[in-house]
Amino acid sequence: MGIWILNAAVLNGGNELAAKHVLVEGNQIERIIEAGTAPDTSGHTVIDAQGKFLAPGLIDMHVHLREPGFEYKETIATGTRSAARGGFTTIACMPNTRPVTDTVETLKYVLNKAETEGVVRVLPYACITKNELGRELTDFEALKAAGAIGFTDDGVGVQSAQMMKDAMAKAASIGMPIIAHCEDNTLVEGAAVSEGAFARKHGLKGIPNESEAIHVGRDILLAEATGVHYHVCHVSTEQSVRLIRQAKQIGIKVTAEVCPHHLLLSDEDIPDSMDANWKMNPPLRTPRDVRACIEGLVDGTIDIVVTDHAPHSEEEKARGLQLAPFGIVGFETAFPLLYTKFVATGEWTLQFLVDKMTRLPAEVFGLPWGILEAGRTADLTLIDLETEKEVNPAEFESKGRNTPFTGWKLKGWPAMTMVEGKVVWSE
Repeated sequence: MGIWILNAAVLNGGNELAAKHVLVEGNQIERIIEAGTAPDTSGHTVIDAQGKFLAPGLIDMHVHLREPGFEYKETIATGTRSAARGGFTTIACMPNTRPVTDTVETLKYVLNKAETEGVVRVLPYACITKNELGRELTDFEALKAAGAIGFTDDGVGVQSAQMMKDAMAKAASIGMPIIAHCEDNTLVEGAAVSEGAFARKHGLKGIPNESEAIHVGRDILLAEATGVHYHVCHVSTEQSVRLIRQAKQIGIKVTAEVCPHHLLLSDEDIPDSMDANWKMNPPLRTPRDVRACIEGLVDGTIDIVVTDHAPHSEEEKARGLQLAPFGIVGFETAFPLLYTKFVATGEWTLQFLVDKMTRLPAEVFGLPWGILEAGRTADLTLIDLETEKEVNPAEFESKGRNTPFTGWKLKGWPAMTMVEGKVVWSE
């Protein structure tokens, strides 16, 4: 018995939507037909989409599920439910857990937990270096064989250029990507916000743009030398965008991602209350950097959108801007934020946003998902483009409530999420 999704609005390119009926059989999309045709639904489950927008399941290639070791912040169970509520069907989790994912045993733990307790597809990254200390490479071959999709020391930058070059050479030799958190530690110690208007106003030490861009520039040269697929995490500065653009123009295999908060907020938006829900890494930069990130996403310099979903406990975030940990949650607000700000205002087409969150992440990382057509995996997200609701962290599926977007009125809320033909979340 299959599932008929009736009266769905499916993209025809740009902003053009067409009414369709979609038949899901098993884990695949079996057929897509014009809504003017009345299908035989006998013996099938019927879901009436009532004109809501049907998209391929969203893909998020940068998330923190916190398990193992930080289950008080998030678990694989709560994190994947949060992802499902946000319309995501595939997520890639970072290895800075406790223990870090630097062994086959820890990697298999994450995969087994995702299989038994997760509701969306979880793809784990493994560490570049043991314990993320930047001193010794992990066993890339064994971790790849166990299911790692790439290597990253996310949370810290690899400080040694020689270590990064060795890592890139090893990853290139086995056809795996290096995913880099770009940060020069000598420039950031003791700082909680960007070097900009907010830091100056409050007499705070700031994190300069160069702290990110120095590593981006270094790593681009190392990627050119080694031929590795080099992917830049959470781009936030004008300088980084410029360097990535130049690298792409000369054919270096570099890709990049950006988070909604770096497209929507600058350091000038941080409230004087010093609310730590506005503290993330990279920090909120200047309005000029925000414009550069938007331009970079639009012209293809930045390939994809990710959330960098980073839950923390309320107690941790209550320590104030200087002492609280970096990070905000992102799963459940990402699509509504970007839809409301950029698509509903006419700045982007709906197709552009959907591509940056589905087809293009799949292409960048060589994944078989992210496209809505017959014969493809039935990873689907039904989205209400019309109803406006406020962001209310108390309703989140995530354990994390740490968001600067509380109270924002948004449209584009996911209403149902399906993974391999199974409804895993529904309004």
